Amino acid sequence: MPAPADTLSNQLLIALPALADPNFARTVALICQHDEQGAMGVVVNRASEYTLGQVLAQMGIGSEDEALCAQAVLHGGPVHQERGFVLHDGGREWDSSLQVADSLYLTTSRDILEAMAAGEGPAHAVVALGCAGWGAGQLEFELGENTWLTAPPDPELLFALPLEQRWQRAAGRIGLDDLFRLTDYSGHA
Repeated sequence: MPAPADTLSNQLLIALPALADPNFARTVALICQHDEQGAMGVVVNRASEYTLGQVLAQMGIGSEDEALCAQAVLHGGPVHQERGFVLHDGGREWDSSLQVADSLYLTTSRDILEAMAAGEGPAHAVVALGCAGWGAGQLEFELGENTWLTAPPDPELLFALPLEQRWQRAAGRIGLDDLFRLTDYSGHA
């Protein structure tokens, strides 16, 4: 069943400079699911304190791929911080995947991590601990309060661009080259 036209699924949320919540200040989150029940997404520009090698070792999964093991694990948000979320491309079916868009998925099952460790995973993937969640109507309210901007995602931003460049680059996707030049007009006539 197609998503409603007003869904924010497969959109980037770009925190405006005035957003002071430490969980979301200067973040970019990919909205993976949005419906009348609320929204769920993953912050894609904030590193956690862990590498993927550390997470794999903690799960008892070995890997000889040094580059994979050195990959930063993202801090995906303040909800379910003990759970891993893998944002990836490709069309292979994993045990627990949510299709976000054509060739873009969010998977929460161990089998994808095992495949990645064995060199058989998706071509592009990022692993996050935790996610972001909004209750019914909460995200729409925050958008109305000028807390966030939205922009379409692209694979380079999600999978290749250095984390520290993603916030400004996401804004650049909608023509804003410098987020700090925005003035907070919320609440003014």
